[in-house]
Amino acid sequence: MKKNFKAVTLFLVVMMLTSILAACGNSKKIEIGIVLPTKDEERWIQDEERFKAALKDSKYNTEILFSQGSSAKEKENVEALIAKGIEVLIICPFDGDGAASAVKAAKEADITVISYDRLITNTKNVDYYVTFDSVSVGKAQAQYLVDKTTGNGQPLYLYAGAATDNNAFLFFQGAWEVLQPKIADGTFKIANSSEAIALQDVATLDREQMSKIIGQVTTNWEPAEAKNKAQTHLTAAAADAKGDVAILGPNDGTSRAIADVFGADGDITSYVISGQDAEKATIQYIIDGKQSMTVLKDVRVLVKDAMDMAIGILDGTTPATTGTYPNGEIDVKAKQTDVVTVDKDNVKKAIVDSGYYEAKEFTNLK
Repeated sequence: MKKNFKAVTLFLVVMMLTSILAACGNSKKIEIGIVLPTKDEERWIQDEERFKAALKDSKYNTEILFSQGSSAKEKENVEALIAKGIEVLIICPFDGDGAASAVKAAKEADITVISYDRLITNTKNVDYYVTFDSVSVGKAQAQYLVDKTTGNGQPLYLYAGAATDNNAFLFFQGAWEVLQPKIADGTFKIANSSEAIALQDVATLDREQMSKIIGQVTTNWEPAEAKNKAQTHLTAAAADAKGDVAILGPNDGTSRAIADVFGADGDITSYVISGQDAEKATIQYIIDGKQSMTVLKDVRVLVKDAMDMAIGILDGTTPATTGTYPNGEIDVKAKQTDVVTVDKDNVKKAIVDSGYYEAKEFTNLK
């Protein structure tokens, strides 16, 4: 009886060891960790899909995690990836400042950190930055408003992204560089920001000055907040702040919300509104005449740039860069990706003919 018991015990131990060794043998090494800010916005779902497609034929393995709008979750994600032995971290911060502690942990583990799309600020623990030229995005948005404006004194409504996102400042910087001369010469009249009116004669704004304006017109990248802010502005607007208006819309989600509010106001005879990200819903809005333009930031190219950089690092080569961005502590070496202005005139060529989306996803496309 004792012999049988010992035999059974030995058999169970061997089986457990076999299972553990098999599990270890089957677990794959994760070389590249990717952390994106949220899965609640179409933009970041696009990025996830593009990353998966880009990694399909790679010899390296990766894992993609989402921070769901939480710096605490973001740090938790980074720590989980560190535990899995990653060598390169690609991270798009939810909060540029808030991500500093997460990337500090990565650098302490000797991991190369690539800031993706949004810059991680006020830390030395960032090696590279892969980004669309955010200043150029703001310039493209503003230039479209200028090109579509006739006469003088046209009401101009300003909106911005989140004050926690460094890109919001870069977008606004680019837009202000184009809009300010047209505000100064009377082409535009600022309709919804006392802070912008106070600074309308300043051609180049510093960070503090931009903070004052952005703090007043921020949407926090939230469509609901953008809608509420637009409703508040139109309720308070005098008659001469309506009619034909121009609107600096921050991104597609918030721009659609703002456009819906302005489109429903009977005293708004027409509006021109900018956007960015080329979301599917916005492409339909452009086709339907509800949104004027968007800036296509081709995620396929951005993802390829990020993956080429990560794979180059793993292969032992130094990544090619095209400029630098100050993050408050250091000038971060950057690879910049070009952007494209899209409106009703070129939407088919830029979006469908390029293969970005399929024609069947839209109605009345010509």
